[in-house]
Amino acid sequence: MRVAMYYSNNDVRLEEMPTPQIGPGELLVRIEASGICGSDVMEWYRLDKVPLVLGHEIAGEIVAVGGKVGKGGVKGEMERYKEGDRVSASHHVPCNTCHYCLSGNHTVCDTLRRTNFDPGGFAEYVRLPAINVDRGVYLLPHEVSFEEATFIEPLACVLRGQRRAGMKPGHSVLVIGCGIAGLLHVQLARALGAGVIAATDIVDYRLEAARRFGADASLPAEEDIPARLRQLNEGRLADLVIVCTGAEPALTQALQSVERGGTVLLFAPTNPGVVIPISVNDVFWRSDTTLTTSYAGSPADYKAALELIRAGSLRVRDMITHRLGLAESGLGFQVVAAARDSIKVIILPQR
Repeated sequence: MRVAMYYSNNDVRLEEMPTPQIGPGELLVRIEASGICGSDVMEWYRLDKVPLVLGHEIAGEIVAVGGKVGKGGVKGEMERYKEGDRVSASHHVPCNTCHYCLSGNHTVCDTLRRTNFDPGGFAEYVRLPAINVDRGVYLLPHEVSFEEATFIEPLACVLRGQRRAGMKPGHSVLVIGCGIAGLLHVQLARALGAGVIAATDIVDYRLEAARRFGADASLPAEEDIPARLRQLNEGRLADLVIVCTGAEPALTQALQSVERGGTVLLFAPTNPGVVIPISVNDVFWRSDTTLTTSYAGSPADYKAALELIRAGSLRVRDMITHRLGLAESGLGFQVVAAARDSIKVIILPQR
């Protein structure tokens, strides 16, 4: 089968490798659509692991179901799926039994951090290991296309982030960074009943997109954002600030833009080793600010994301700016890494 083998953001090669063989409890899925995630272009995160096949925002059709085993095994489990089923799947799945899972922190589970697809979503086929099949496969309703299904994973991450940040109806929201994650945050906040929503970025194309997807105001990041927020929000700063960029100035801007008693959600990673000075008294003690983070999404978040997409609560199809064949994956990575005139780049491996 053909795969897009990643060596660097500027070196993604179309190569051949054997189609994975599946065993009991496993599924072979023909990939129809796979989204390029912002994390896929974080070179510092994976250059010591290359070459490899990336891609975790997948949707496709089951073409083979692993052999069944005897009583007490996976027989009943595999009867849930059949050839021809349209599915999406989680690349990371939790154990559901460890301290972290039982505390509701599924995304820091050791099992979740070890599990993955074989080889990755930028391929004609992937093998879903039995543990992923057991707790991370989602049948697609007929209303949800393969392309729309590639948004399930990123939207699940966004859902978990806003839940951890305590997003409530009527809250004013500032989203810093209007890439795909930032725009999903804008749309979700609007769907959940937020009050004033403002968004910032350094790229005009993305500022326009923020307005199109529900922001009341989109502000160039170099402006005095706290002052602009007070103009928009009856003299107050934002109840919730969501940082969707790893740019260091954004972290300082976030702390300056949050209202007393508000929350700053650090949603995007920075480059390694980034440290910012924080006045504990001014930011936390006197202002009672909450600083939190969020990583990935739980199986429950995936199911909620799928339902939101099915219901049309978020306009995910309108966020797709590029549809590329597998041989064009290198171009897709360059477009995403440039972070300018694109929102969502979809790879169609069967093209």
